[in-house]
Amino acid sequence: MKLRVSAVQYHLHTIQSFEEFAEQVQHYIKAAQEFEAEFVLFPEFFTTQLMSISKQTKIQDLPEFTDQYRSLFTSLAKQIGMYIIGGTHVIRKNGRLYNVAHLFYPDGRIGEQAKLHMTSTEVNEWNMTPGEGLAVFQTDKGTIAMLTCYDIEFPEIVRMAKAKGADVIFCPSCTDDRHGFHRVRYTCHARTIENQVYVVNTGTVGALPTVDFMRANFGQAAIITPNDITFPPHGILAEGEINQDMIITADLDLELLYKGREKGSVTTLRDRRTDLYTDWK
Repeated sequence: MKLRVSAVQYHLHTIQSFEEFAEQVQHYIKAAQEFEAEFVLFPEFFTTQLMSISKQTKIQDLPEFTDQYRSLFTSLAKQIGMYIIGGTHVIRKNGRLYNVAHLFYPDGRIGEQAKLHMTSTEVNEWNMTPGEGLAVFQTDKGTIAMLTCYDIEFPEIVRMAKAKGADVIFCPSCTDDRHGFHRVRYTCHARTIENQVYVVNTGTVGALPTVDFMRANFGQAAIITPNDITFPPHGILAEGEINQDMIITADLDLELLYKGREKGSVTTLRDRRTDLYTDWK
């Protein structure tokens, strides 16, 4: 089984309307379509661009755009026949704010995965609530999971995703400096080695001068593999240019994962010492 994936280095800049946001989204989707991508990944918090429409808009107002956001991406996924991981969008549920990754299916369904681990900014400045459970999502190209930014830094949650059958982890992220970027990037590589899965990661670039905590962004997309003979030595199928407005694309071969787990030069997933330490079942 093979699947073609694209990842968007979404350029944040001030806009004047939701229609302008929609036009930018459609531009990236059409670019991915031209490369015949079957999955496309947007970054975490890219919908904070909608807060730049008015200086009065705060993070607690962002859920007011949820219906328009879902309608836009549902329509595009159905129209093009593509799986779209619509980055993350802040939603309100039972009076609380959640940072939620959305999977838009070609048949109109929507899958949701709330971010599970909160950063200090999300807790102290934006008063967000962590999600309570991990889901995996079945597609006609295999099983995937969506783990947002800080989530990928916790090996236990990725092990859970693999135990539930995920072969591809989509990781939308948003980091404002090199330190945060490299924390996410290095742990993406670690998770591919530990679990013998693919990780598709991307982040925001550009700036929102009028939006608190979104004034600086440091991002780069990467499509990351385990480090073994059948994959690139550096574990990267494709990566973007740092902080540039662009999209990257690569093909993921799931059979290479399955063969690597059985006959790789190392078989990390199979060789874990569950007699010495606990494992998720």
